Amino acid sequence: MERLHKFLAEAGLGSRRKCESLIEAGRVSIGGKRVTKLGQMVDPDKDRIFCDGESIKKQKKIYFLLNKPRGYVCTNLSHSKDPRAIDLLNHIEQRVYTVGRLDKDSEGLIIITNDGELANLLSHPRYGIEKTYLAVVKGRVSDPAIRVLRRGVWISEGKASPARVKIISRRYKHSAIEIVLREGKNREIRRILAKIEHPVISLKRVMIGPLKMHYSLKVGKYRPLSKEEVESLYALAVSC
Repeated sequence: MERLHKFLAEAGLGSRRKCESLIEAGRVSIGGKRVTKLGQMVDPDKDRIFCDGESIKKQKKIYFLLNKPRGYVCTNLSHSKDPRAIDLLNHIEQRVYTVGRLDKDSEGLIIITNDGELANLLSHPRYGIEKTYLAVVKGRVSDPAIRVLRRGVWISEGKASPARVKIISRRYKHSAIEIVLREGKNREIRRILAKIEHPVISLKRVMIGPLKMHYSLKVGKYRPLSKEEVESLYALAVSC
């Protein structure tokens, strides 16, 4: 026996938090009876479990690292007007989803999996998994501007404070900055750089925890994560 929301997450419907929302919205049923309260226990080998009328079965856990191109969105909504990152894995039969988000105009590394527990560990702010970005911005960024970023910039949700900020290169018309986040707000990097009057030209995520961008992983391509890499992500989350 196990809790319903945990089973749904392991079946690839999303993080445990998302699966709780599915239950509360009345989209899940067991044996033809709709369930709306959390805490329900199920036996996956015996119970007939459905979400939105679709039978849900346990799946083998799979893990991929995708180099997302610009123009693709991190959503599972079938009616999205934009191409979806998950559609780049067109031969995968299991229901998968992106871990966290990378906005439409950004590119770089994103994990795609059906492991709801790992998705929660990597996405939840309290675990503080570091994600490293390379931003190319307009103008020559000054040292005082970098100090402002390091102290933190106020946006609508509160103070946004990157874990680390480092200048990679500075030219008259543009600069390259490496920014490390432990807790990412919606379009945070673009917003804080706009605040210091250096709007983003391009933004690429180059690291997720121990996973690094490699030249062999071309834009739009993906590779499976090794057992050791998955274990390292779990270990990192637990240690945070």
